[in-house]
Amino acid sequence: MTAVKKTAYRTGVLAEALCRFALRLKGYRIVASRYRSPLGEVDIIASRGGCLALVEVKARATRADAAEAVGMRQRERLARAAGDFLARHPHFAAHRVRFDVMLVAGRRWPVHIEDAWRPE
Repeated sequence: MTAVKKTAYRTGVLAEALCRFALRLKGYRIVASRYRSPLGEVDIIASRGGCLALVEVKARATRADAAEAVGMRQRERLARAAGDFLARHPHFAAHRVRFDVMLVAGRRWPVHIEDAWRPE
């Protein structure tokens, strides 16, 4: 792994940890972190009440850059991974499923965008 990739990886891991902390402060329970399946990966899966939030974390130099980083192909992979997670964890079947994004820019608190998109 190159030095640039190592730095990006560490930045991502730290951003995800910060986002998990922020979600806990908002009353969410972290169900899974870095959930991987053959169909895709979800950074954070969190629940609160009857809602299951599948959260994509994006860390970039600016919030605008972070917001632009979640493309259509990535959304499709997230939706497939979500379906896999729900199939493996049927006790969440009654939950309302939501796709969120958390944007991390610089040394600022993460911005949590709830219900950022809906799969088609």
